[in-house]
Amino acid sequence: MAPSNDDYAIEVDDVTMIFNIASEQLNNLKEYFIKLMRHELFFKEFRALDHVSFKVRRGEVVGLVGTNGSGKSTMLKCIAGVLEPSEGSVTVRGNIAPLIELGAGFDPELTARENIYLNGALLGYTRQFIDEHLQEIIDFAELQNFMDMPLKNYSSGMVARIAFAIATVTEPDVLIVDETLSVGDVFFQQKCEERIQHFIKSGNVTVLFVSHSMEQVERICQRAVWIEKGVQRMDGPVEEVCAAYRAQFA
Repeated sequence: MAPSNDDYAIEVDDVTMIFNIASEQLNNLKEYFIKLMRHELFFKEFRALDHVSFKVRRGEVVGLVGTNGSGKSTMLKCIAGVLEPSEGSVTVRGNIAPLIELGAGFDPELTARENIYLNGALLGYTRQFIDEHLQEIIDFAELQNFMDMPLKNYSSGMVARIAFAIATVTEPDVLIVDETLSVGDVFFQQKCEERIQHFIKSGNVTVLFVSHSMEQVERICQRAVWIEKGVQRMDGPVEEVCAAYRAQFA
């Protein structure tokens, strides 16, 4: 029996993302506006994504692979609703926990404790929910002694710990992970991966995963989509796609 649309957690339908980039380098805003007023400012079109289509079933774990600047993060931002595609459409069914830019939405002047409430609110959690799960977040982040320190004094790895702990404190319908596990020490990376694996084993969470580590993609994912310079090159079983991806460097 053919799957119905409701069987898919994510549907990416013919998505194109176009950015207009100034054709010359401008040093300041004044120079930009002068050229704009004189109609001397010209843009060139950059296609970060070019007619990309794929579907992800509920509970499926899919890796996005490609070299730097290939459009993977742009694709994740379109799926997370951070960017709107120039053409095509993205449909997501269920609530999303986007681990795209860890620490986005944090205020460096506030303490870690205050930022947990702030970031939780941005993710749609109520104050009562954070109250009930605060200790769990602190324990997972392993930063018990630093909760009342302003975030500006934190390292990027410490910020990533808090962001990951907040975003994964509850089981989402769709988990979007972009290079999260490359931040912080190896023990915390392992802890994060174990939590992702726990979600995967539940069978209820759809995972879209980006990493530069092909070994990690093969370990975590069942299927992979290869995007190169904005163009979809391949979609299939993770071993086949990763083998083809590696072959371009041979």
